[in-house]
Amino acid sequence: MKHVVGVSDMKVSRSPGDIIVTHALGSCLGIVLYDPVAKVGGILHAMLPQASVNPAKAEANPFAFVDVGTPAYIQTALAAGAQKGRLVVKVAGGAAMSTGADMFAVGKRNFLMLRKVLWKEGLMIKNQDVGGTISRTLYLEVETGQTWIVSRGEKWSL
Repeated sequence: MKHVVGVSDMKVSRSPGDIIVTHALGSCLGIVLYDPVAKVGGILHAMLPQASVNPAKAEANPFAFVDVGTPAYIQTALAAGAQKGRLVVKVAGGAAMSTGADMFAVGKRNFLMLRKVLWKEGLMIKNQDVGGTISRTLYLEVETGQTWIVSRGEKWSL
């Protein structure tokens, strides 16, 4: 089954036939967590680096923010059967889009915040495709942990 992750959302699955996808990663980050033994995986599509810009929104939906959404997402993966010591982390997005948001370096700040959060959680990024100026679509195949990106008609592994 195909699960689509919207902006400010996440999905975690342990069903072998599932594919999880998130579209239009510009300055947003797509964060993959995968446990290859438990075969639990997910994608978080976080929009902004810090919940402090809108505490009410963060309370209602922590997944919009890297700093509070990532720990909540990790806990969801652990509750589904993943083990923290086995988690593989992959990241895509964090682009500098040619819109007004670019002047605030949202993509760069998102990635910096993610690195801080992962360091506190004791996790390292295995693979990344961040920065640049392109929008990306990110896929995860739950059974194998394979991840890939599609952008501008091209497809490559992450």
